[in-house]
Amino acid sequence: MNCSIQGCPGHYEHRLIVHTVKRGETVLIFENVPAEVCDVCSDILLAPEIIRHLEKLIEQRAEPIKHAPVYAYA
Repeated sequence: MNCSIQGCPGHYEHRLIVHTVKRGETVLIFENVPAEVCDVCSDILLAPEIIRHLEKLIEQRAEPIKHAPVYAYA
């Protein structure tokens, strides 16, 4: 599929990405999220069912499998 960004000549390809969500002061990081990524500009498309699944994981408040430090840019 052609990239949806105006003027970008790229095409979307299936990849697994790291997706970050910030809810209030909480930062959530999801690894291995299926996405379509433009091979030129790196625009990312998430399918509706992927978004619903991520929202379900957030609502369930499952225990994370890893913990990562977060630094403030100052």
